[in-house]
Amino acid sequence: MTQTSISLDFSGSDIASRRASAVTAFIHTARRLLPDPQRATAEQLQVVADALVQLGLQKELFPAAHFSVDAEHPAQVYRLAEDLDGHYALYVSAGLPGKAQPPHNHTTWAIIAGISGNERNEVYSRHTTSDSSIDRLQHTRTVDVATGSAITLGPDDVHTIELLGSEPGLHLHFYGLALDRLLERVVFQGKTGGSYRTFAPPALIRHPLISPQALKAALAPEHQGRGGEEIAVLDVRETGVFTHRHILLAASAPLWRLELLIDRLVPRRNTRVVLVDADESLTHQAAAKLVRLGWYNVSVLEGGTDAWADAGFEIFSGSNVPSKAFGEVIEHKKHTPWIDTEELQQRIERGDNIVVVDSRTPEEFAAFSLPFAHSLPGAELVYRIGEIAPDPSTFVVVNCAGRTRSIVGAQTLIDAGIPNQVASLKDGTMAWLLAGRSLAHGRTTPLPEPGTATVATARERAASVARRAGVQHIDADTLARFEAEAGERSLYRFDIRTQEEFQAGHLEGWRWAAGGQLVQATDEYAATRHARIVLADWDGVRALTTGAWLAQLGGYEVFVYAPTENAHPAAPLPTLVTGAEPIRILQSRAPAPLASPAQAANLLASGQAVAFDVDRRAAFERRHVAGASFSVPDRLPGFVAALAAEKIVLLTSPDGVLARSVAAELAVQTGRDVRAISGGTDAWFAAGLPVASGAEGVLTGDDDHWYSPYAHADLAARDAGFRAYLDWELGLVAQLAREGDVGIRLVPAA
Repeated sequence: MTQTSISLDFSGSDIASRRASAVTAFIHTARRLLPDPQRATAEQLQVVADALVQLGLQKELFPAAHFSVDAEHPAQVYRLAEDLDGHYALYVSAGLPGKAQPPHNHTTWAIIAGISGNERNEVYSRHTTSDSSIDRLQHTRTVDVATGSAITLGPDDVHTIELLGSEPGLHLHFYGLALDRLLERVVFQGKTGGSYRTFAPPALIRHPLISPQALKAALAPEHQGRGGEEIAVLDVRETGVFTHRHILLAASAPLWRLELLIDRLVPRRNTRVVLVDADESLTHQAAAKLVRLGWYNVSVLEGGTDAWADAGFEIFSGSNVPSKAFGEVIEHKKHTPWIDTEELQQRIERGDNIVVVDSRTPEEFAAFSLPFAHSLPGAELVYRIGEIAPDPSTFVVVNCAGRTRSIVGAQTLIDAGIPNQVASLKDGTMAWLLAGRSLAHGRTTPLPEPGTATVATARERAASVARRAGVQHIDADTLARFEAEAGERSLYRFDIRTQEEFQAGHLEGWRWAAGGQLVQATDEYAATRHARIVLADWDGVRALTTGAWLAQLGGYEVFVYAPTENAHPAAPLPTLVTGAEPIRILQSRAPAPLASPAQAANLLASGQAVAFDVDRRAAFERRHVAGASFSVPDRLPGFVAALAAEKIVLLTSPDGVLARSVAAELAVQTGRDVRAISGGTDAWFAAGLPVASGAEGVLTGDDDHWYSPYAHADLAARDAGFRAYLDWELGLVAQLAREGDVGIRLVPAA
């Protein structure tokens, strides 16, 4: 069945999206009228000013609530647009009546246009005197900038501003270079001139705000269904901090890791993005980075999660919460059968006709497993269960480390209509350990290849569930259209087979996501609500099974595409590429210098440098550069500030990629000599250089990642962690009820 009519809503009707569209159109016009911002003429500035006036006349796009000022902050600057190199920088200047600035210059051209309020500009020319420390100012003109008017200023012009009358003011300020790059601006003693000094850029440039109430409304299912509008909510704190207290539908996207994550989490540049933290302490830095990287529809949650909680909205803890809450809803609504560890142990000891399948990833299974379990990741269950349990009388038990994948896996088989009795293992391997039993480590069980008859049956079962869930098939022509529209409607393309199959040959540009993990951790793969998700269907089973759960989870439009089925019989088979998925690393700063492992070792041995690992605490504790400390990136500036000024700062991460990105930002923020170790800790280990292990040197606790109870060496702490985790999961149904409808739509049984 081919889907030929797909409803589309590209535009975004919310004010932030319409403003972003208008700002983008203005910037496009400015580029055309003023192609070289470093050599602007007066004539060019005037025609650009006319365009800026037209933008300011769209007053409905600039509500005061998005650009707040108050008695404590009577003047604020809000960034709307800026190139990566700082050119074409557009701001909203917001102020209360009486806001004023003394005589100052900009060292670049500037255009100011009115939105609301009257901003009086007194303009002066600057003249030297016999005293090099004193200049004279001569008044040249007065210009009142209100709705429908503008002023242009050259790099050498000096002006004052004062907001007249009783109306608060909003004005558009357009500069040849971003404010935080204008380091040679001067401010004068008085309107006649006199002594002068350089002054710093604004301490904080803000970004348009959205209230908790407005964000809550934007996330409601009626805005996320077919024809609804896209939105991505990103929490920019480190993931471990995020897991303690966050908004349900926010995805973790730490500020210092954005260059590595954003292109995959939110691939469409004009997606409506809302950034969140605890209290706005990080979000404006993150917004500046995203705007410069090309994501121009960016807002900040006013007051952060603190304000969200103060508004009476629900706060969640934990990781991958939407998916885990989904699992609990499945058990609650569908009454997924379960078996506890005591009964399972008895059945195993009796030699009952029973098979236990572990629905986690093969890597997780190898780390620890029930001694008798088979590894069968979630997306593989329907595809391969016929080979593991060919006898319809075999009792099939699905387990995972906790609850979610046990429940989802068991219900997957039940919904598919396999003839076997199926149950989830209640509370998974946590319960097994809490009962005083042991797990096996290092086991691997090969995935059985399904036979022809088994595959045919599995296809019928998977197709039935996918059909009931509303998963749509598309052909090559529709996929091509989706890809052509990806600049206006977000598109995620996933290959959900095993990693080995993916690397042996996949469609170019498609991402790998093990099917079970795509359901278990959807927020880590697709942060844009109401995006299109297309799954590559190579076998008629796994993509349909995964797609069915994604469709029931809600928040996305889900499709499957069979690469070997072409729109035209004569069309060639698709070209495949091999190997791992390439990852694009964006750069918001000039690259940091590198130090080879040998050079880094010499610098450390001589005491000239200190080293920080910036990726994951757990990996650091297993093995790290001898003498290094561990810190999450966003706390590095504080630790570096305590070092002697001459100390070189060396950063490392497993492959060195994150370290180099963090080093570039850290160097700008601190002005220090910061270098990344080339090839990271992997290269350090390969070179046979000194290593250490253990928690000594960990400076930031579990800020980097959710800390699993399994990681506790102390058994009492581990067991307490298990109980707290299981209680938390069981409480998600009630918490979800308080949150309200988030779009979960479970299909009835066949």
